[in-house]
Amino acid sequence: MKSPLLSLPGAVPAEGRDEGVAAHYGDLFREQRTLADGSGLVDLSHRPVVTVTGSDRLAWLHLLITQHVSELAPGQATEALILTGNGHIEHALYLVDDGETVWMHAEPGTQGDLVAYLESMKFFYRVEVADRTEDFAVVHLPAGSIAEVPDGVTVRETAYGRDLFLPRADLAEYAAAHGPVAGILAYEALRVEAHRPRLGFETDHRTIPHELGLIGTAVHLQKGCYRGQETVARVQNLGKPPRRLVFLHLDGSEVVLPGHGTPVRLAADGAEGRQLGFITTSARHHELGPIALALVKRNVAVDAELLAGDTAAAQETVVEP
Repeated sequence: MKSPLLSLPGAVPAEGRDEGVAAHYGDLFREQRTLADGSGLVDLSHRPVVTVTGSDRLAWLHLLITQHVSELAPGQATEALILTGNGHIEHALYLVDDGETVWMHAEPGTQGDLVAYLESMKFFYRVEVADRTEDFAVVHLPAGSIAEVPDGVTVRETAYGRDLFLPRADLAEYAAAHGPVAGILAYEALRVEAHRPRLGFETDHRTIPHELGLIGTAVHLQKGCYRGQETVARVQNLGKPPRRLVFLHLDGSEVVLPGHGTPVRLAADGAEGRQLGFITTSARHHELGPIALALVKRNVAVDAELLAGDTAAAQETVVEP
């Protein structure tokens, strides 16, 4: 869905997965600094909104997702995954319950499969699943923001800020009152800085939660009864994941950032060396310069100098080998 905020002065449309909102509004670093200072907001209205209502909603979701939600308190934010039978990440969900309804937002383009899966698992439970994307828009307020939240709007509050499930018809008016609005590139740069993985960027068809450091945040180890749980338990108790997420400081002299999928190799082996991983997300940060997240083989030494394509990269550990 195309956001009305794309009509704001300076708006440059985002492409790919984030199509429908602005990449930036003319000054990427200023927008980042605004968010880092706890001001402004981010238009995430391209993200789908799905709700679950009914008296069995928490007990039912508890059986399907990786997070412990059977006793989730109203207003308590959490995140969860839906895995395949082999334990690979299929959906990433960002949830909050308001006492009557579970609200969640997910990755753009995934709501059709997500809703279809949830509908197929209803059985005799007293739940109703709805795609509310046409009616509600996600708006992100950064940590430290003092912007007011309208009465009746559900809020998902985390250490990184607040996600508002705002009536879509109110989006333009709310942004005018509580801006400036920052583009998705500023939001993504701060996400990379915080080492926060994103579905479809840090994941591929074989990613398991351990590789991204999601155990304890999106995966609760003291529960079972969800699809893929056997893989989670086996890797946790008996082995190590085959890959690990790393944070990279990229050579700032390069003009072009290495894009998603760019091969990562040992610097000592040169650009023709054996591929050890790939860039998942790269960004230009207002303080750190060019940075990236990457998935590399678990046995890559934590102090090894790397190459992302032709770009020199120094790594920081996100997931221990």
